[in-house]
This record gives sequence, structure tokens and C-alpha cells, in this order.
Amino acid sequence: MNDGYKKILEKISSSDPTPGGGSVSALILAHSHSLAMMVARLTLGNEKWASGHNVANKIITKSTDGLETSLDLARLDAEAFDEVMKSYRLPRNSDSEKEMRILSIRQSTLKAAKAPLSIVFECTKLLESTKDLCKLGNINALTDLMSSVELAYSASRIATYNVKINLDSLKEEYTVDIKKKLESYNKLIKISFDDNMSILNERLGW
Repeated sequence: MNDGYKKILEKISSSDPTPGGGSVSALILAHSHSLAMMVARLTLGNEKWASGHNVANKIITKSTDGLETSLDLARLDAEAFDEVMKSYRLPRNSDSEKEMRILSIRQSTLKAAKAPLSIVFECTKLLESTKDLCKLGNINALTDLMSSVELAYSASRIATYNVKINLDSLKEEYTVDIKKKLESYNKLIKISFDDNMSILNERLGW
């Protein structure tokens, strides 16, 4: 742990609303990718787990990209919320200004909902990719992989809350597509999460 990590935590804990829950969910997902890669490397480092080497290499490739995407989404989520705040501060002295403000609020709020939706989608990808590593990874690191799976699931739940709170302020006609995608992603996540945990618990004998 270093000062850079502490500065991130200090920024989150400040009175500034960004970075908030959405960004934190993306950072949690980044930690999930990091742990998955650690388990993959521990699998590659031991010939005893040779059957899992191919899977481990795939995890490292996918999660290297996934880690970068997660960090990008943490930034984008904060920027999207800042845009919502700017929209609410727009002038409303005339009818045209009021119309522009309403439109800006709607567009920025939709964008603020789509940022955490992307985080949920990234969680589906990670939880799907870890299943084979759960089966073939180094058994001495399975609790770390279990932690990775739990973190990805938690990240998806936190991001989901942030999608929903943004959609709550919009009319149904603007939210239908996002709600359908969110429901679909969450169904996939629950199935993958349960599959991962079932495999891990069986291998650990728990």
C-alpha cells in the first residue's frame, strides 16, 4: 500500500460527490481482475496445475484489458455525474432556457445511468471468464479466486444501484432499453456467480 492508494481513498471519503458509488464499483471490479490475474499467475508458476495453464493465460489477457477498462469506467462514471450537476445549474430565466435545461438534465442523467450499466456488463464478462479457472486453477489460491468472484458480484450490485437511482428521475419512455439490459446482465451475473461459487466450494470441500 502506498500514498497514491491512500489519496484515492481520501478523495472518495471527501464531501465531493465524485468519485461516488459508481466509480467505487468500477474500482472494486479492478481489484477483482487483479486477484483473478494473481491466481492465474500462481497457476502458471506450478507444473502441478499444467491443465490450467491455457485457462490462466486467457485470464491474464482478458483481465489485463478488463483492469484498464475498469479504471476508465471509474473516471467516466465520475465525469458523467459531474455533467448531471452542471445541467442542474443551468439558467432557467426564460422558456427556452428551461427547455434546454430539461433536455440537458435528461441527456446527462441517461449518460450517468449508462456508465454504471457498462460496469455491470464488465462484471458479466469477468464472472463468465473465471469459471474454468475455478475448475483448473491452483488449489492453494482458491480463496483468492473466491474473493475475486465475490468482488465482481459486489461491484455488479453497487453499479446496479447507481443505474437505478439515475433512472428513477426519468420518464419510463427514456429508460426501457436500459432497464431491459440491466435485468439481462443481472440474470447472467447471478448464474455465473452461483456457478463459480459452487465449483470453488466443491474443490475446497466446504
